[in-house]
Amino acid sequence: MEHYDAIIIGAGQAGVPLARKLAGAGWKTALIEKRWVGGTCINDGCTPTKTLIASARMAYLASRSADWGVPVEGYRVDMPAVKRRKDGMVNDFRNGSQKRLENTPGLDLLFGNAAFSGPNTLTVHLNDGGRRELHGGKIFINTGTAPRIPDIPGIGDVPCLTSTTLLDLEGVPGHLVVLGGGYVAAELGQLYRRLGSRVTMLARGEALLAREDEDVSAALRTILEEEGLAVHTGAEVRRVEAGAGGGVKLHVQLGGEMREIAGTHLLAATGRTPLTAGLNLPATGLIPGPEGYLSVNERLETEVPGIYALGDVNGGPAFTHVAYHDYVIVAKNLLEGASLSTTGRLVPYCVYTDPQLGRVGLSEREARARGCRVKIAKMPMTHVARALETGETRGFMKAVVDADSHLILGAAVLGADGGEIMSVLQVAMLGGLPYQTLQFGVFAHPTFAESLNNLFAGIK
Repeated sequence: MEHYDAIIIGAGQAGVPLARKLAGAGWKTALIEKRWVGGTCINDGCTPTKTLIASARMAYLASRSADWGVPVEGYRVDMPAVKRRKDGMVNDFRNGSQKRLENTPGLDLLFGNAAFSGPNTLTVHLNDGGRRELHGGKIFINTGTAPRIPDIPGIGDVPCLTSTTLLDLEGVPGHLVVLGGGYVAAELGQLYRRLGSRVTMLARGEALLAREDEDVSAALRTILEEEGLAVHTGAEVRRVEAGAGGGVKLHVQLGGEMREIAGTHLLAATGRTPLTAGLNLPATGLIPGPEGYLSVNERLETEVPGIYALGDVNGGPAFTHVAYHDYVIVAKNLLEGASLSTTGRLVPYCVYTDPQLGRVGLSEREARARGCRVKIAKMPMTHVARALETGETRGFMKAVVDADSHLILGAAVLGADGGEIMSVLQVAMLGGLPYQTLQFGVFAHPTFAESLNNLFAGIK
């Protein structure tokens, strides 16, 4: 039995910086990873998908180039080259992170499968053979999640892609059928439409991005449909079967009638499952929730003393920046005696459709459901000088303001650089600034941020 001060299971966006931080503070630390360093973000999520989205945007701009007076004739999508660029980016990020870990004194990086043998002990079956028994003073679970295949009759009998396996395609699907209406479905659907696929989206809910306000969901749907995606909401897939020529055929209930939808490829973008099944949690006394997630308190501690759960495995919100902030909370509390917690944490996020949707704080619907007295500031991107000059006028800006305190409660920016504009509003929220500070502030002209003057001028 080898003893460590800290053992971290999973080299994701919380586990990697935590391992280096603890080792740097003199803790003897082991980091166990069964696959690749970097977690979902680097290997299957942010890095590869946003790299592909950048290539797809180039194709989109080429198709629209005449709008700017610079027509591009006869462009084509070289999918193998697109994939090589994506793979190169992923490898650079992954290898760079792994090299920094390997060069960290006091840190052992182990590749293998870890399972608990007791509350403070782990058995690690190494990928290259052999086994190690470890004891940890503190143990941190950062195993993340994996794509979930929906329980639909027949889906196990046909090839079904996920957001992970889709990244390995060497060619552009002829007709990609996407199950789901969330941000993964929207991003990947638009991405492959721009690369040349015919795309059909089937969302069970009555709107895309179900947690967003109705005007946001409707505007995004219009944008996708204008680009040629077939978007169906309220879609109930009853059965899946093999189609002609190796494709798939779906039997779908839409608006009270049954329809058959045939495609060459099927993508399931209907949620994710926590990776806890192989950890042998009963040996610790930990009991996951009904969906497999680990419950934690506001300091990321599980109900078992000395065991923490960070990142997506604790139920989210499932974002890289949230996992990283989990690391910040744990590291500062353990090493500096701080009292940080997740209570009241302001969580922004960005949906990388084009245009982007940047979101922070409460939506209008959430604010009203809480009984808040609110005022709404809303302005279309067609009223933004920078948007007009760059030809990026789709979408709108929206802010939810407390009618009494004049503080900004939340914002949604569906537009070019929506995530960056949202971040300006988030900083104002973090600083407790009333909306008038932005309404009358001096911003450089012409920038997208400058439009916040006019956005808040609309509040009476």
